[in-house]
Amino acid sequence: MDAVMLLSMTIQRCNDGCKGLWFRPEDLAVLRQDSWLAGHVPDKGPARLRKLYNRVRDIRCPQCNSEMDKESDTDQPHIIYESCPNGHGVFLDVGEFTALVHKTF
Repeated sequence: MDAVMLLSMTIQRCNDGCKGLWFRPEDLAVLRQDSWLAGHVPDKGPARLRKLYNRVRDIRCPQCNSEMDKESDTDQPHIIYESCPNGHGVFLDVGEFTALVHKTF
């Protein structure tokens, strides 16, 4: 993972090809409310990657190694992401963060 700094936030971006993003829950909440700041999150990559990695199961939390839970956004149920059952963070496949912020349907 590569660290991306935005103000006081550190977002992790997967550098092994999937280009997914790891957020602390509180940072994700702030970014979802600030579209200007959210525009600086490097969430770029081919849509085929999102479809490919959405099928991946058994994703583990990078902090506690617990198996992550699959969840969907309450406002946009077509966006499915992984969250740590212990509250350490949320993993979004490439493009999912942008879809959350811009409310794609």
